[in-house]
Amino acid sequence: MIDQTLKAISAYVEALKLSRQLRLWPYYLIPALISLILGLGIAWGAWSLGGSAASWIITHYPWSWGAGLVGKIAAIFSGLLVAALGFILYKNLVMILAGPFMSPLSEKVERHLTGQSSSEGWSMSRLIRDLIRGLRIALRNIIRELLLTLALLLLGLIPILSPFIGVAVFLVQSYFAGFGNMDYTLERHFNYRNSIRFVKAHKGIALGNGIVFMLLLLTGVGVLIAPPWATVASTISTVRNLK
Repeated sequence: MIDQTLKAISAYVEALKLSRQLRLWPYYLIPALISLILGLGIAWGAWSLGGSAASWIITHYPWSWGAGLVGKIAAIFSGLLVAALGFILYKNLVMILAGPFMSPLSEKVERHLTGQSSSEGWSMSRLIRDLIRGLRIALRNIIRELLLTLALLLLGLIPILSPFIGVAVFLVQSYFAGFGNMDYTLERHFNYRNSIRFVKAHKGIALGNGIVFMLLLLTGVGVLIAPPWATVASTISTVRNLK
């Protein structure tokens, strides 16, 4: 798994070179705009809700004793919760809305790597089918990601565990981000269930791809290039493990 993770991370360097070689920059434009608009909207919403959630908890705390400590814990916990939920919402919305543009990008990269074209060309029925599949994958991942993130944040209330929770939440979000990026390739090779099995058997690819994806998002500027760049990198890693 460690080897897969490192190779998935290094695939970003190759993805950048391939983007230049194949002149893939036009594929970056619309996903970049979608990513930017969603990122700004969700960041604004998270900033607004974070303070409101903490205030609600403090207002409903029934005792004066320990109110200061509860207020600090509420501010930290609500901030982390809103930030985590914001990232989850952002990632999955980008993957759903940018999917119609990411799939052709992934297919072009795969065609270059293998020399083979998809047996099925573009059609409205294929677009609808891929969109439905993307929604199923996103819904499945959102539920699991939310449950794991909430469980980790609750564990973070235990002082001895709190230093490690941030890293754990980051890795969980990275894995599911990489999962979504891999599916732009897997949708051409496997059905819904077999795609899930493939990712489970190649967790390192999902984790490595997602780690760089998440780090790009945290830089702010990376919001513009993270989705298409991660798609090219995940396609490179996934195609090589399909053989």
